[in-house]
Amino acid sequence: MTPAPAPDATAAAEATATSDATATSDALAATGSTAAAAPPRLRLATAWLAGCSGCHMSFLDLDELLFVLAERVELVYSPVASDIKTYPEAVDICLVEGAVANTANLELALQLRARTALVISFGDCAVTANVPGLRNLLNREGRGGAAAVLQRSYVDLADGSGRHPHAPGLVPELLDQVWPLHAVIPVDLYLPGCPPSAERIAATLLPLLEGQRPIQAGPAMLRFG
Repeated sequence: MTPAPAPDATAAAEATATSDATATSDALAATGSTAAAAPPRLRLATAWLAGCSGCHMSFLDLDELLFVLAERVELVYSPVASDIKTYPEAVDICLVEGAVANTANLELALQLRARTALVISFGDCAVTANVPGLRNLLNREGRGGAAAVLQRSYVDLADGSGRHPHAPGLVPELLDQVWPLHAVIPVDLYLPGCPPSAERIAATLLPLLEGQRPIQAGPAMLRFG
């Protein structure tokens, strides 16, 4: 049988434990927390300019990884995951789908650039203007840009009652030229693809969550289409 400790030894041990607990409590109070502080979540946005939304559908194809993102980022603006109408301040990362084809696209592009630390050109329409940019062929033929597009679409091919759409403040005016995103604002990263695969999106976003620059090399990351 193990002998019981002497009363003086027991009292000394209890006093030491109490002293240690008090010191630990004081140290935690000094840091203002009882646990290690979690790193702040990044403020993530996605924007949709002149595009088909295919890039955003591919973003949703991240599937289970969306749960990981939900723990690591705060989604502050997105046409597929938020009803917020005004682009917020102090955004860390923004994925921008689509070309710049009308006045609303241009306004949003300028606004998000001013309020975002890192802008990603998201998909081929943002990177090259792609399909929306096909109407630029009318400019090369000297047929008047936006006016020629409206004439052909709403008058020439109409059933006899066609007219140019014009509703200031409701329908944004077309620009005479469709531009890739980098032609109107500085872009930090390019994420090509029509649409980019979920794997390519993940390979871009996950390093950024760790404060690292993604490696963009080889066909798996840079192939168009």
